[in-house]
Amino acid sequence: MNSIVCLDLEGVLIPEMWIEFAEETGIEELRLTTKDEPDYDKLMKRRLQILKENNYGIKEIQRVIEKVQPYEGAKEFLDELRTFTQVVILSDTYKEFGMPVMKKLGNPTLFCHELEIAENGEIVNYKLRKNGTKLDTVKALQSVGFETVAAGDSYNDLGMIRASKVGFLFRSPKRIKNENKDVKTIESYEELLEEIKKAVK
Repeated sequence: MNSIVCLDLEGVLIPEMWIEFAEETGIEELRLTTKDEPDYDKLMKRRLQILKENNYGIKEIQRVIEKVQPYEGAKEFLDELRTFTQVVILSDTYKEFGMPVMKKLGNPTLFCHELEIAENGEIVNYKLRKNGTKLDTVKALQSVGFETVAAGDSYNDLGMIRASKVGFLFRSPKRIKNENKDVKTIESYEELLEEIKKAVK
């Protein structure tokens, strides 16, 4: 088995956690994600600034994350996928955000980043994993003999999608689909499952 499926997390398997927090707090600017802002560093620095300005820390965010549920059919999709291929979730979320949700998805492998948190719970910075981009991770997997199949919905997924043996945009916004018409777009877990089955044979 030399194939490995690399999936984005937010927008593919679960709702965008920053959007969930934005809805809880009423801070509209926190609704921005990598679907809107391709520059991840710029996006995260602004998020941390907003949290500081509003005195929100890790406890407030985790309280909202505890309520987040996977999309309907997401766990079943993952369960079926893992019966015939290896799967890794590549996400630009953080361990402190992602791990509670992983339990609801059957504990798949998650590669993500980490936060720097002060004793008072303030999120002061973030630490990207080594070779921090999804593309870097896919290339590393390929360098040790894996063929990768990838699916995601945002700008930060395009590198891994294009570098993989087969790649898909999944439930992606119209703007991203229109800008990347060379990438196959998929809207349902059923279709994605069938396409991956064909790709890993």
